[in-house]
Amino acid sequence: MDEPVLLSKGIAGAECAIAKTLDMISNKWTFLIVRDLLLDGTVRFGELLRSLEGISAKTLTMRLRELEEKGIVIRHVYPEVPPRVEYSLTDKGKKLEPLFIELKRFGLSL
Repeated sequence: MDEPVLLSKGIAGAECAIAKTLDMISNKWTFLIVRDLLLDGTVRFGELLRSLEGISAKTLTMRLRELEEKGIVIRHVYPEVPPRVEYSLTDKGKKLEPLFIELKRFGLSL
């Protein structure tokens, strides 16, 4: 079980956990990629590209790599021809769901 976390001000010189989280998901595309993976589970690159209207393949690749490096997304490459690559959230990435739900709830109240 996770230890309780209390809201507090940061300590000078220490990285703020809230700022760190916002830095990771505040990019429009990163946020929408995580949202789609929360909703759809395992998704192929082309499916993500089609669902995120306006994103370029290059940007999608960069954002997926960043999320993979942070342990939020896992990339699974199948040894097939042509290659098949699928993306899904790690357990760490799935922990973002309550945050997304609360953001939606707040947005609906605006």
